[in-house]
Amino acid sequence: MAAELATRSEASSSRFACALARFDAENACDPNTIEWEGERIPYELFYAQRLTAWVLRLEPGASEALLLAARSQHLCRWKIPRSQYEMTRAGYLQWRAELKRFHAEKSGEILAGCGYDEETVARVRALNLKQGLGSDAETQTLEDALCLVTLQYQLGELIPKMAAEKLIEVLRKTWRKMSPAGREAALKIPYSAEERALVEAALAA
Repeated sequence: MAAELATRSEASSSRFACALARFDAENACDPNTIEWEGERIPYELFYAQRLTAWVLRLEPGASEALLLAARSQHLCRWKIPRSQYEMTRAGYLQWRAELKRFHAEKSGEILAGCGYDEETVARVRALNLKQGLGSDAETQTLEDALCLVTLQYQLGELIPKMAAEKLIEVLRKTWRKMSPAGREAALKIPYSAEERALVEAALAA
């Protein structure tokens, strides 16, 4: 992935490389970490890089805007924790709305600072807000990649935190969001035995 992204950055001057470096530097400040292959990695940095990798697997010719959207999807997410809002449905929706505003504003500032025009900034924002889902192919690719990151890297974390019945319902909802190509990729993920049993239970219905 790194080599392909480097090639893309050279082809579109230095602004693409600038944006990726700025996004990664911001996410590298995440105090939350994940252990991966014996190394502790800032969680949002890990997430953003894996999301970019999935976008490229699904769409090797992904546009610059789509790759920028993937890298900035959850930019500095930890700065607005869920705990700041009421633990109700209304509180959850308020939190998500504030996150969307925050991500769009912060990523837009970085993109503008790296020399991107307003049209590109608006396109990245539209992708991150999933505008046109169901009719925009790039938005669907990003949605598929988000679902695949959840299945590959976050499902195991959720197992001890949620009842099996609730988790199976979450998996069903995740499956419904995905395109046929995304579902095909999901079936090839090397799940653990426990993860695969949950996925199969979700698909059985």
